[in-house]
Amino acid sequence: MKEGINPNYKQVTVRCNCGNEFVTGSTKDEIRVEVCSKCHPFYTGSQKLMVEAGGRVEKFNKKYGRK
Repeated sequence: MKEGINPNYKQVTVRCNCGNEFVTGSTKDEIRVEVCSKCHPFYTGSQKLMVEAGGRVEKFNKKYGRK
């Protein structure tokens, strides 16, 4: 194998828009993200998907006569 063709892998800080920071490994110098596990609705419990899905299921059942 050739020497020196792979990028340097190093530890970098990941910064979220909410202010959360954590360290991970990457070939990039800096990583910025819009959503992380501290502010994502799935992890915080403020997820709205299940409420919306319930209405869709009722609409389907009403349309096709299921009770």
